[in-house]
Amino acid sequence: MTGRISVVKTDITTLAVDVIVNAANNSLLGGGGVDGAIHRAAGRELVEECATLGGCETGQAKITGGYRLPARHVIHTVGPVWTGGDRGERELLANCYRSCFQIARQRGLKTIAFPAISCGVYRFPVEQAVETAVRETRAELEANDAIEEVIFACFGDDIYQAYLRALKEP
Repeated sequence: MTGRISVVKTDITTLAVDVIVNAANNSLLGGGGVDGAIHRAAGRELVEECATLGGCETGQAKITGGYRLPARHVIHTVGPVWTGGDRGERELLANCYRSCFQIARQRGLKTIAFPAISCGVYRFPVEQAVETAVRETRAELEANDAIEEVIFACFGDDIYQAYLRALKEP
C-alpha cells in the first residue's frame, strides 16, 4: 500500500493524473489558493461547467472535466472552515476524502492527486488535516484496489514535511 501513496512538492495543476482534487468553496465558481489556480489553469470552461452543478455542501464532492489541465478530471470538494474543532470539522474533512474516493471508484479513475484540503484560508491545523488525509487514504487503499496511486501535492515545505512525518507513522 505504501507504494501507492506519494508526496510531492509541486503545483497540483501540472500533474498528469486521472483526477486532481480541488479544495473548493461552496459555490464551486473559483476562489483563492489552489481553487483559483485550478480554475485559471483549466480555463473558462471549468467555471461554466461548475455553474451547472448547483454548488456543493461542505464535506461533499462533485466531478467535472479537466479541460486545459493535464488531469482528465477535477473533483471539487468543500473542506470545513476550522472554528476550533467543536463543530464537526474533523468528520467533515474526513468526508471530503471519502466522497472523493467514492467518485473516483465510481468513474474508474485510478490516479488521484490531493492538495492539503482546508489548510489555507480555512485555517485547519496542518498536522490534524494531514493526519486525517493519511488515515482516510490508508483506509481506502486497504479496503479497495480500484485506486492505483494517491499523490499528496504539496505547495509549501511545511505541508510537505507534515505529510512525510504522517506517512512514517504506522
